[in-house]
Amino acid sequence: MVLNKDTAKKTAELLLQINAIKLKPENPFTWASGWNSPIYCDNRIILSYPVIRNYVREEMAKQVEKLYGKPDVIAGVATGAIGIGMLVAEYLGLPFIYVRPEPKSHGRQNQIEGQLEPNQNVVVIEDLISTGKSSLNAVDALKEAGANVKGMVAIFTYGFDVAAENFDKKHIQLHTLSDYENLIQQASETNYIKEDQMNTLLEWKSNPSVWKK
Repeated sequence: MVLNKDTAKKTAELLLQINAIKLKPENPFTWASGWNSPIYCDNRIILSYPVIRNYVREEMAKQVEKLYGKPDVIAGVATGAIGIGMLVAEYLGLPFIYVRPEPKSHGRQNQIEGQLEPNQNVVVIEDLISTGKSSLNAVDALKEAGANVKGMVAIFTYGFDVAAENFDKKHIQLHTLSDYENLIQQASETNYIKEDQMNTLLEWKSNPSVWKK
């Protein structure tokens, strides 16, 4: 869910500006899942642009406080959200931890890195939501460690129905700075894409797992 329309449009504009999000309807990308996609998102690029990085940090921090007050801990999902999660924690003056996809195979075999005490209130920071599985895997690890997960704030979501279903099943609240709908609207209004490209992007969104160019 997007909290603020102006923030959603501004975030989309910035992500397009630095090519953190690329739109190529005529020459689709292939995701690791095997899906063909006219869009590719790599929000880690944000970290290389201080002004944009600070904007995203502050907007995410504001949403955390508005939705949850101040939690005890901010948790980033490895690896994409470690950087931005740490920046949000720093802005709020809170401890930071991060969650690996799975426990390490050596040493202490940690899945959660950093100090987490049982029953602490945690807000999870994520960079990108597709199906939500990896994000919710981090939530499961935190709950197993005794954390009280208040919710998740992410930079961007594709807005897939399957993601909404996955979050509903886990009873986890998700809010994002921007989403696919606002991205396409912003791209159209700024002539980043043409009408026929927009039609392709909307067609893909309706059934992304089987879409072909």
